[in-house]
Amino acid sequence: QVQLVESGGGLVQAGGSLRLSCAASGSFRSAKIMAWYRQAPGKQRELVAHIFSGGPTNYADSVKGRFTISRDNAKNTVDLQMNSLKPEDTAVYYCNAVFSGFNYWGQGTQVTVSS
Repeated sequence: QVQLVESGGGLVQAGGSLRLSCAASGSFRSAKIMAWYRQAPGKQRELVAHIFSGGPTNYADSVKGRFTISRDNAKNTVDLQMNSLKPEDTAVYYCNAVFSGFNYWGQGTQVTVSS
């Protein structure tokens, strides 16, 4: 059973930075895709960024130029470096990974950006 565990959320002032990390356990293979999603109160969960095992990445327009996703295939970890944070980035951030066609989610970590 694959498990994803996130860390690194917290409270930060606007303009600040945070780094989220996610570690996957329970699989001997690298995830085909690893991603970060977020869900703000009253809103639908949205994709923030994803990264394929070969390296290609994709970002939501709202975070381009501010966030960077990276991964370590050997360790099955994915990080999200978030810079120039804005109050509208406040949300619960979820790690997501696709292993052998199955979708897995972490429990989420709260990111709060104060103005």
